[in-house]
Amino acid sequence: MLADARAPWFVGWGTLALINAGLAQGKNRNGLLWFLLSLLLGPIATLVLVLLPKVRSRLF
Repeated sequence: MLADARAPWFVGWGTLALINAGLAQGKNRNGLLWFLLSLLLGPIATLVLVLLPKVRSRLF
């Protein structure tokens, strides 16, 4: 019973982490790192990621 009540919470948290990974990659940042940070920090990581500027890619 208790596991059933927590299931939507975990699905939502995991979905947010995937969205943050995609957002990070769109800003030329490490998607895996932001995915893991999002699993720990959730919406706080989203806020930080949205406020960070896009990283310029260097051409060598």
